[in-house]
Amino acid sequence: MGSLDLGKWLLIAGLILAAVGGALIVGRRFLGLGQLPGDVSGSAGSVSFYFPIVTCVVISIVLTVVLNIVLRLRG
Repeated sequence: MGSLDLGKWLLIAGLILAAVGGALIVGRRFLGLGQLPGDVSGSAGSVSFYFPIVTCVVISIVLTVVLNIVLRLRG
């Protein structure tokens, strides 16, 4: 793998990360992702903890359905 191939893969990975980040921003603003009932949060003094478990489950289900549809249409 040459440096040109590595550069292409890094560029693709960066674009994918940027798209996922943009989707999360849009999802939080318009769909309430990250603020769903069942998302775990807590704080004690100066320490806070937040884990969006329900948001992760919703995103996982949506991605599973989309990928299954794409793979079935592809062949």
